[in-house]
Formats: sequence, C-alpha cells, structure tokens
Amino acid sequence: MTNKTFIPAFKATVGDWEYYICIMKYAEVARQVSFAYELGGNSDLNTMIQRGLGERTNAIRSYLLNSEHRFLGALIVAAWGGAPDYIDVSMDDPDGMLSGIDRNFGVLTFDGTQQYFALDGQHRLRAIKEAIKSNPAIGKEDICVIMVAHFDTPDGKIRTRRLFTNINRNAKATTGAENIVLDEDDGAAILTRRLITEHPFLSREGVVKVFTRQGDEGELKLAAGNVAQTDKKAFTTIANLYDLVRTLSFDLDASMRKPDARPSDETLEKSYEIVVSRIDDLVEASGGVRQPLVDGVNARDLRAAKGKESDGAPFMRPVIQKTIARVVAEIAAQEVLSWDVLMERLKTLDWRIGKAPWLAVFNPAGGKMLTAKENAELLHDLLYVHLAPSSKQSVVRARKAFKDLRAANYPISEEELLKNLVPHEEAKLPVSELIAPGESGE
Repeated sequence: MTNKTFIPAFKATVGDWEYYICIMKYAEVARQVSFAYELGGNSDLNTMIQRGLGERTNAIRSYLLNSEHRFLGALIVAAWGGAPDYIDVSMDDPDGMLSGIDRNFGVLTFDGTQQYFALDGQHRLRAIKEAIKSNPAIGKEDICVIMVAHFDTPDGKIRTRRLFTNINRNAKATTGAENIVLDEDDGAAILTRRLITEHPFLSREGVVKVFTRQGDEGELKLAAGNVAQTDKKAFTTIANLYDLVRTLSFDLDASMRKPDARPSDETLEKSYEIVVSRIDDLVEASGGVRQPLVDGVNARDLRAAKGKESDGAPFMRPVIQKTIARVVAEIAAQEVLSWDVLMERLKTLDWRIGKAPWLAVFNPAGGKMLTAKENAELLHDLLYVHLAPSSKQSVVRARKAFKDLRAANYPISEEELLKNLVPHEEAKLPVSELIAPGESGE
C-alpha cells in the first residue's frame, strides 16, 4: 500500500485494553483488512483465530446485495505489528460547546506499517469483499470498526488469542424464536407476528404461547416447540406457528421462502390472506378445536383430560400440528389432490389421540406422547396413506413400519386405506426441499 488513508476515530479503554472506534467504508475494509490465514508466517495464530467461512457468508452477501435495509454490526479488527498510528485532533470550540464531547477524538493513519485482520466478523468481512465484486457501489457504504493492537510476541499472541476466545465464548446468537419476534426480512416471521396480533383466534390471550417463565427471578424465555400439558390456554407456541406458516406457504411467491430478503408489501398482504385461510381450514378439519377454546374450555382438558388421556384432541399437540401441515403441503404441492378435497379427507380421521393414526406418537397404555424422531416420521407416513396413498405398496410399507416400531398390528386395514388410493409418484425430497427449493429452511 503506497497511499495513506486517514480514518476518524475515538480512542477508548476497557479493562487492560486500549482500542479505537472508527467508521470505514466497505471498500476500505475490503482493501485494508485481511483474514488470519492470509497473514502467513504465524501458523499458531492462524490456527487459533481462523474460523470456518461457509454458507453463512453466502447469506450475508445476498443480504448486502438485495436488502435496502441492510445493516451489519461492527467488526473487531486487530492491528498486526503494534498499535495503530493515532493522532489526537482538537476541535475549534471558542464557546466551549463541545467540552467533553471531543474527548479522545482523533485520526487513525493506515500507511502500510501494520497489517490488519478480522478478530470477530470474518463472515461479514468475506461477504463485504464478495459483494463489492458484484456491486462496487456498495463500497461507498459505512461500517463501524473496533481496532485493537496486536503485538507479534509470545505474550502478545496469548493476549490476542484470549480476546478472540472471550469474544466468541460470550457472544450469544439470537435463538430461532427470537428471530421470529424481531426479524423484519423473513416473510414467515412477519406473518407469524401479524397472526398473533390480528387473527381472531390466534390473537386471543394465551392461545399462542410466546413466553415461558423460568428461574427464581421470573426471567422470561421465548417459547420454543412444546406446550406444557398443564397449560390452560395454549393451542400452540410461537415457534410452532412459524413452522406452520412456512410449511403452508408452499406455493406462494418465492420471496416468502427467503428469510434474508423482505417480500414486497403486496406479496405479504396476499400471502397473509392465503395463510390465514389455510390455517383456518386446517384447524377446522383437524378436530375443530377452535370453538371449544373460544368457548372457554380448559386447554388442558381438551389436550388430555385426567383419566381420559386417550380421548384428547390430537391437534392440540405440536408434533401433530406440524406433521399434518407437512403432509397436506406435500400432497397439495404435488397437485395430487385439491386443497378442498384434502380437508374433507382430513375430517374423516378419528380425532381422538388414542386412535389411529395418532398411535404413532401416543401410547394409550401410559397416556404419554412418544417423542422419538422415528415416531414423528411414522406419523407422517401413516397420515400420507390415510389421505392419499400412492400405491398398495406404500400402504403395506406404512403398516409394516407401525408394527416394527409399535410392536402391534395397525388397526386400520389395508383394504380400508386403499379406498383413498390416488396413484402418483411420491415425493423423493424432504418437505423442506419440496416446499422451499434451494432454501435451508429453519
């Protein structure tokens, strides 16, 4: 590098660290800041600091190129070879209006005497470098950079490694449930929040479990997958509702399946109307649990009344909600049956959890749910052959799978199941691929 670059910065201290807070253009970051593995001559430091750069980089790059609301958090950058060149700058302030504001303000000089590598934010750094290649105009945008000094000595290496591990040990990524609450680009998250606030049923207090309370001090945690059997109001959780929205968006605009690119307002509105209709249909066809909950029936009793667990409503169980949505989405996406015919067939099932096909995930003897992954997969296969078996062989396979896993004959005969036979080619891809091609899903 032959030309000097000057960057305005604030000098700050914390603990035993001295650091600088500055604003840099993406183009300057791309040109000046390197990855640890590019700095040769110190394999020890490279091994400790270099983090794998994988698919996450592609998601950030797409976000930078496609979202008008793009914003990246600060990079933490180490100056290899000593402290950055820093010059204090005093502001002309004859009236004293800036007293205290201009504390430790100055300029960092990039003149080629040090090298710089990303201590935290390597995925963001690579995404910036790659995005600029596709759209150089992005290089004019700004990012906050926190600069620390790294000294190439035994003690300096230990100090820098400690900072790296502390940053990454104490950093906490947002959970999936938190993303649903906060994300303004993920179309499914946007619709989920709207359902919770506007839908006549799902907006009712407690119907969708958003928080679980735990700990001696009553700290709150966002609800994930399960509803407590004793819960008196909950039909489902925010995380399960999000899964239903994503699954039931199988034929909507592709932007609804891209969590890093906000769909247009028109697409969101149309998608909301369709998803609302499908959820309403599904709740009605799956045992009609909505009206009892609206009428004030205790959700615990609807789910599993004491001593009558086998008569409980299957659609009050999250695993069953998600599996039903997955199966009907697969069948509808393949255009095997129309949505209306699917709903009519769904209504004909026995909506007591102690009956088939729910026996795949429920044990009447103990009144308990069977939570293993293979039980959920078995329920998927049984639901498929109840609603739209593709062949006699598919029915034979599903009934045999039940006998192998549950050590009992399946109570619905092969002949009965074949009454709904709809010859077609079964989907070979998982539902995440069938419904959202090319997307990673959750």
